Amino acid sequence: IATRFAAFLKNAWAKEQVLVASFCIRGLAIILPAHSPYTTYALRINPATPYNYPVHPQGPSLERQKCKYTHSLKPLY
Repeated sequence: IATRFAAFLKNAWAKEQVLVASFCIRGLAIILPAHSPYTTYALRINPATPYNYPVHPQGPSLERQKCKYTHSLKPLY
């Protein structure tokens, strides 16, 4: 099977170099991102990242944490 595939590639490269090159680049573009260090790092860091966002404090016990100058802010535009 390997010899027939090698013969096919040799024949295809002799006839249509642009198509063979484009398919090789396309194949690498599909395969290589799965093996990149960024993907490996992202797969490890995503489960460790909490999925909650900070909210504005509410209630009488949290009044001290609120910014007292937010009502005096004016838009910069």
